[in-house]
Amino acid sequence: MTAATTPEPEVLWHPTPESIAASQLGRFAAWVAERRGIDLGSPADYDAIWRWSVEHLDQFWADVAAWSDVLPGVPDDRVLIRREMPGAQWFPGTTINYAEQALRYATDEQPALIAASEDGDPVEVSWATLRGQVGAFAATLRRLGVQRGDRVAGYLPNVPEAVVAFLGAASIGAVWSSCAPDFGTRSVLDRFAQIEPVVLVTVDGYRFNGKPYDRRDVVAELRDALPSVRTTIAVPRLHADTVPEGALPWAEAVADVQDPVSEPLPFDAPLWIVYSSGTTGLPKGIVHGHGGVVLEQRKQIGLHIDVGPGDRLFWYASTAWIMWNIATSALLAGATVVVYDGAPTYPTVDAQFALAARTGMNYLGTSPGYLGACEKAGVRPGNDHDLSALRAIGVTGSPLPASTFRWVYDAVAPEVFLGSLSGGTDVATGFIGSSPLLPVTAGELQRPMLGVAAASWDEGGHPVVGELGELVITEPMPSMPLYFWNDPDGVRYRESYFEPWPGVWRHGDWLEVTERGTCLITGRSDSTLNRGGVRMGTADVYAAVEAIPAVLDCVVLGVEQRDGGYWMPLFVQLAPGAELTDDLTAEIKAAIRANASPRHVPDEITVVPGVPHTRTGKRLEVPLKRLFQGVPPEKALNLGAVDDAAVVEHYVALARERSLVTGT
Repeated sequence: MTAATTPEPEVLWHPTPESIAASQLGRFAAWVAERRGIDLGSPADYDAIWRWSVEHLDQFWADVAAWSDVLPGVPDDRVLIRREMPGAQWFPGTTINYAEQALRYATDEQPALIAASEDGDPVEVSWATLRGQVGAFAATLRRLGVQRGDRVAGYLPNVPEAVVAFLGAASIGAVWSSCAPDFGTRSVLDRFAQIEPVVLVTVDGYRFNGKPYDRRDVVAELRDALPSVRTTIAVPRLHADTVPEGALPWAEAVADVQDPVSEPLPFDAPLWIVYSSGTTGLPKGIVHGHGGVVLEQRKQIGLHIDVGPGDRLFWYASTAWIMWNIATSALLAGATVVVYDGAPTYPTVDAQFALAARTGMNYLGTSPGYLGACEKAGVRPGNDHDLSALRAIGVTGSPLPASTFRWVYDAVAPEVFLGSLSGGTDVATGFIGSSPLLPVTAGELQRPMLGVAAASWDEGGHPVVGELGELVITEPMPSMPLYFWNDPDGVRYRESYFEPWPGVWRHGDWLEVTERGTCLITGRSDSTLNRGGVRMGTADVYAAVEAIPAVLDCVVLGVEQRDGGYWMPLFVQLAPGAELTDDLTAEIKAAIRANASPRHVPDEITVVPGVPHTRTGKRLEVPLKRLFQGVPPEKALNLGAVDDAAVVEHYVALARERSLVTGT
């Protein structure tokens, strides 16, 4: 593909010299140019800034640290003293605390949080209230004997109590980890049992799509199965007058309101544990550090999505998704964070735009699936709601189709800044995403983010342009994992990201870099299930389904489609004499809903004569996924590596049949 044959994309939004100069990124570029005596263009040239940022990582991150006043005055030669992956060493000898940084912009002029739910009006939480509750919760943890490095776990929805508990734990140097309450007992234990939390903060239930979901039984099971938990702190959600026996009521945990006393921690002190999808075996506990997250989010939230003090940011997310951590990190920039506990389209499909109007939202973060649902429903939020405060929309979790880009500019607002972002739980930030210095083109991501040496490589490890390749990162980033939990020799860490190219991060996404420098992410190059941005490994689904006697074997796929949709089929091999009746279908779906996640109930369940495996016993998840994405069989898989090549023909026929039916 050449520039001559590539159609020019439709440009939907242009920056102006005035908007560039007013943006935080434009001001940062001018400040750097003067500070360093270098030419970064006038108005600022994003590509020039990006090249400088990845070629001079030490200078760039020193300037981010100084610009944000997070770590001012660190000389360039003390920023990155070991420039390698894994094993990069950042800002040695410095101290920092995420919670202290998150509360530094406290003001009486704007709330810190705005809490919204399905069953009530938004409620503002002042900065003073947030600081006081964080201080109280931190004091409670200290009184309970929680030490630096101990784990505090939350089984919580996206509510203010989750933010308070996280910041309280971070302030004393404890390590936070969370799961959403729609996760079943097994899925939670697969995560929390590994990290042995000493405190469990939990709700009694939640509401979703207008229905209450009581989780008291699950909480009891978790308490019984986690012997490391010394104290359970109970947050009322559905049953205000009921506290589990022996649990500490939330009201008591935050009763002694006080200013938080934050511990000065090394730059690489562990902040939180988030989880890989668990495609094979248990989900891996990914540990990020205080300093890396603070600097990455000051860069991403401030420079890339242009959010700062006084702005109101929302991202629809559950506490099981890294976007909850990232949205909460808008506090680091002095922004007000809108937290929402509920379904994305309740009571109507335009619910998130209605929330934007009610809260005066400046930045709305959501999923491509949500915007696509609004598009298909024919709603016009710009006509139906007062979105005068809405300056920008961000989307991540899956590719955003060009048609939905156009719908946003037609049905929401012609002047809104729409950014499609791609990153990962693995780094708690974005790789490719928004720049207020560049135009927005339909169906494309603007550029790699500053300090991110992203490229597309072919199978031979060579950069490619104009064709799909593996997304790789060739230089270290400060928010890359410190390590995996229970991986003392780092073997699992290296196997996850640094094969087949040692020293180069292979992320597991398909990336195309166009001749114009824009980017297209077309989905996962691995078998991770990624529905609406909530990632889960296939192992969680298999554990739930294979416990059913009627199922001998199964394979589940997450198939990104050309129209931006996501199709998740489950293929089951049944025991002799078993049939896929309505009752068995319901049993399978119920098992996945209860033991894995209701977000990952399959779209279809299909009976197959068998499940193909490699000769070492691994299911052929990625090759089968590629079949259903339209890749020819001879390119999708190698029959010589399959244990039963005859079974594959059944899937080839199903893929062809589906292609004819759907027209893909």
